[in-house]
Amino acid sequence: MSMQPPTLSIDIQALEAEIVKTLRTIYDPEIPVNIYDLGLIYKIIVKETGDVKIEMTLTTPACPVAQSFPGRVEGEIRGVEGVNEVEVELVWEPSWTQDNMTEAARLQLGLI
Repeated sequence: MSMQPPTLSIDIQALEAEIVKTLRTIYDPEIPVNIYDLGLIYKIIVKETGDVKIEMTLTTPACPVAQSFPGRVEGEIRGVEGVNEVEVELVWEPSWTQDNMTEAARLQLGLI
């Protein structure tokens, strides 16, 4: 009888839920809504290794935090238990619009 070493198994869905929870604690500096509900997060990819890739945008390319914000997001996600490597890519296509926002965010901003 051979014994195989235990394999590390990551619950990808649970880890993604924790990442979303963390993203909801990060606020756009100009709008009082978190970046997840604001619709700035386009894609979250979580691999079984715990590596995470996030594609995000900003409300405008002229955003004053365009240079520093992805690094801030990366740092916050790196602090989530179970996350290994983090890559945050800033993308501009498709352009962000208010349609990206959750209904709750639009309600919070008085857009509904």
